[in-house]
Amino acid sequence: MTAVTEVSRPSTQSALDDDAKAHVKRVSIASGSSFLSGIKVLSPERREAMYAIYAFCREVDDIADDLLPLDEKRSLLKEWREEIDDVVIGQARSLTGRALAKVMSQYGLQKQDLIDLIDGMEMDADETATRGPDLEILDRYCDRVASAVGRLSVRVFGDSGEAAQRVATSLGRALQLTNILRDIAEDAERDRLYLPRELLNDAGITATTPKEIMSDPRISVVCEALSEIAQKHYADAEAAMAQCSRKHIRPAIMMMQVYRRVLDGLNKRGWSRLEEPTKISKAVKLWILVRHGLF
Repeated sequence: MTAVTEVSRPSTQSALDDDAKAHVKRVSIASGSSFLSGIKVLSPERREAMYAIYAFCREVDDIADDLLPLDEKRSLLKEWREEIDDVVIGQARSLTGRALAKVMSQYGLQKQDLIDLIDGMEMDADETATRGPDLEILDRYCDRVASAVGRLSVRVFGDSGEAAQRVATSLGRALQLTNILRDIAEDAERDRLYLPRELLNDAGITATTPKEIMSDPRISVVCEALSEIAQKHYADAEAAMAQCSRKHIRPAIMMMQVYRRVLDGLNKRGWSRLEEPTKISKAVKLWILVRHGLF
């Protein structure tokens, strides 16, 4: 659980910046996320900005994943909505909020994208909202929890143009759908299911509990159909990337290369062994860094 924790104001702005920067970097690195490899190509200043965005994502995500009653989760997320209001007027109370305030002023982050992410986490907190959602709700969920992060990120990368926004919209959806397909078994253990109801109905699956659905052999048809949707989003993102400055979009290219290989690995493994993990080797990740990050 990560509520908005107020911190005392230091005696100098320098101390404020140092404490906030150290905090968001610590939260980001502790996550061990593959996100970290994608931002290695950024300048130190832009990398610090991404730490602020990621720490915010991590802290609101922790609320959604906590084993608290739904009302308490909503209350904690409401605190973060209020904190974002304070971030905008320069009165942030938390270290993460203070780091975000600096990044907002430097890179023109949009308040709505931050609020969208909180809204997405509220959808996640209410497990009934994302248990076999229809395609429209699933798309809205992906936009809030992933594409919104992309819209924040491309501004830090250095491109706030229309093509970069399309990259964020399409790539965010592709990455989130890949995560959903990768984590079906793990999510089922937590009584969660993100596979869309229309695809389940088309496959003739009428079960309602995640574990029953996961054990139905017809789930392969559902996963293949969702994989095709993800592949289309990857293709749309790649087309938009061609209209962006390669220098400014390199972290997004690297993330796309990594996650596309995850999806390819899932398809190659097949959909009858959902508990079997699919990972990208360090050698492949290094090749992606050299091929797409340095040139």
